[in-house]
Amino acid sequence: MTEPVLFLERPDGKGPRIALDPASVLDLRGVWAGGANWAPGLEIVDDGDPRIWHSLQGFLFTAGPEHFRHPEPLPSGDGRYPLHGSLAGHPARNIQLDQGLSACSADVPVSLADGGRATLYRRWEIGSDGMVCLSDRLVNTGDQAFAPMLLYHMNIGGRLLDRGTRLAGDMLDGGGFPWDFRDDPGGVFCVAAAAEADGFARISLGPVSAAGGLTLEVAFDSASLPYLQMWRCRREGVNVLGIEPCSHRWEKRAVLEAAGEMPLLLPGQTRHYALRFRFYPKTDRQPR
Repeated sequence: MTEPVLFLERPDGKGPRIALDPASVLDLRGVWAGGANWAPGLEIVDDGDPRIWHSLQGFLFTAGPEHFRHPEPLPSGDGRYPLHGSLAGHPARNIQLDQGLSACSADVPVSLADGGRATLYRRWEIGSDGMVCLSDRLVNTGDQAFAPMLLYHMNIGGRLLDRGTRLAGDMLDGGGFPWDFRDDPGGVFCVAAAAEADGFARISLGPVSAAGGLTLEVAFDSASLPYLQMWRCRREGVNVLGIEPCSHRWEKRAVLEAAGEMPLLLPGQTRHYALRFRFYPKTDRQPR
């Protein structure tokens, strides 16, 4: 990792060490827990977009805010939405570090593909329980409406995972299955999130022997992220698993629009998104 990053970690050692990317949305470059960096590094797919090539190497990048998944035509017919939307590659501004370098906030002005503008107000914090919490506020700062779409692309290096590593969550068939679902090189599926009483849906990945037997738990606010997309790819030079909470089901934009699932964000309006994750050992049988 040679590009400038900001590191967050608690002085008491609780929780992981995380590296933030000021050059691209204050996304996560690396996450260290159990003696390992869980990010995939260069073992990723290259779809030809240098922004995404850079971002996929990290543990989390944010797709959106007006599109995610692969490019589709703009409504005007003049051009296409870029791969995974416009956010990636936009630098963070007004970065503030506080609480003993265990929290960071910033804003990210974004130029949208259709000429609109938005600002993402972002805050990361590592809590006293070791939970890493992300709070995002998306504001339409332009003069035209757009349909917000957001996907959190959490990428785990497959080199860490083994036959004992499983995915578990109420939204998965049978409550879970091995991490290497489907035959190689893998594939994609998207399911409705199963929210618990607090409004958050949860999925876990573990145990990971190469990281001290830790399990990763991801929780996300199902009010704004009502779907979970999963992606896996393992072939020569590529080995990555993606856990991807998202705002829309797996359909083309035209299908979503026809179904009334693309409500507009008017100038000045706001949407809120929340995601958090933690690592817990085998002795902790009850993830929160």
